[in-house]
Amino acid sequence: MGEAAPDVEADGPSAASAVPGAASDATADPGVVAADGGPSAIDQLLAPAVAVGGFLNRRALVRVTRVVPRTLHFVGNALWRGEVSESLPAPHLSIGLAAQVAIDEALLAVAMAPNRFPLPGDYGRVAGELADAEAMFTDRGWVHDPASYHCTPPPLTDDDLTCTRGWALGQSYDRVSWDSGFAPHEGEPGSDRWMGFGPNATATAALLRHADPTRPWVVAVHGFCMGFPFMDFPGLHAGRIHHELGMNVALPALPLHGPRRVTRVSGEPFLSFELMNAVHGLTQAVWDLRRLIGWIRSQGAPSISLFGVSLGGYTVALLAGIEAGLDGVVAGIPVADFPGLFHGHSPRHIRVRAIEHRIMGGTAENVYRVVSPLCFDPRIPVDRRYIFAGYGDRLATPDQARRLAEHWGDPKVSWYAGNHVGYLWSRQVTEFVEASLAEAAGIGPLRPDAN
Repeated sequence: MGEAAPDVEADGPSAASAVPGAASDATADPGVVAADGGPSAIDQLLAPAVAVGGFLNRRALVRVTRVVPRTLHFVGNALWRGEVSESLPAPHLSIGLAAQVAIDEALLAVAMAPNRFPLPGDYGRVAGELADAEAMFTDRGWVHDPASYHCTPPPLTDDDLTCTRGWALGQSYDRVSWDSGFAPHEGEPGSDRWMGFGPNATATAALLRHADPTRPWVVAVHGFCMGFPFMDFPGLHAGRIHHELGMNVALPALPLHGPRRVTRVSGEPFLSFELMNAVHGLTQAVWDLRRLIGWIRSQGAPSISLFGVSLGGYTVALLAGIEAGLDGVVAGIPVADFPGLFHGHSPRHIRVRAIEHRIMGGTAENVYRVVSPLCFDPRIPVDRRYIFAGYGDRLATPDQARRLAEHWGDPKVSWYAGNHVGYLWSRQVTEFVEASLAEAAGIGPLRPDAN
């Protein structure tokens, strides 16, 4: 779900980290060894076909040839059924929309390289972590009551902050950082691995502030592979929100993203086959954002709204069900169900093994309940809940936004005829975001003051 990934080497990890199998750098040999050390019946049946498929899949150009049939399938399905998702009518189909769909499909095809798939032995280990987590979460009542899983963080004060100045894309900003103070619950599976990500212990945010302390605030949360101001400012319309609406904007870096990254690619371990990483990452994101919001309130903010895109859209939707007293939430091109998205994007042989090891299905769904926006009733009035999404989005598919909208009751929704990153050049979306944030804060356009 990366909106605008930083430059990386051609053979480096990419958006494939958003689906199971992206965590490993070694080339898997599907169909050879099962988790118990011997070939399973399914492996034996699939081995010949998978061997041929594996050879072809290692050629990026071969994978890219899937773009045309997959794009034609989307267009044909939309024409035949008249829908792009369940109960979501298809828009007017155009060459431009088809081209944007093809771009998303090309990104997925290039990302799905076998050297980013899990090794055979990974399935048993990941399955064990999920099974242990499900037992723990059930025993402690967190599956039944997901809100009880989240602890209230301590206040963030001025004394906790380290403040510096930064400059990006012609815009000066304040940079604040602080000790996150987050740790998973004692004994949670995967917690030692998570706490081993040293740079992630320091939370950070970029701030665009006006001199007038009574201006309303927006906490804008970036997507996967982002987390740097030069990416987040355009990706979250930060300049327009700050200058045109006259609002203060806080742009926090999600765990393992931006300055908190631990690999070349921002956020890579956050969404990977190590499925407990996303649970810890989303929990820490909520923790860090709640501390930041508390600090913003202490600055005298008259209102605070949330805005996020892609992974950030998921995060703000989750936070809207946990933090009280917020004035509005705008979830852009949001994911709403990570286990479901993993299942949909994974190659067939990975889905088969994941189901065989009980990774996908009930176990993951129960564990992810504690960080699923679909399991929390939003604490923001329905008339200040907003969603925008693309009809042709093949990364965070339209079904994800549709399900969030259904869960939220009757929010204001803007569907644009484009792909995952098509919102960046959509005037419709820009106007929707600005109008939504202004409405949530109870303001009209303001003249920015002198800084």
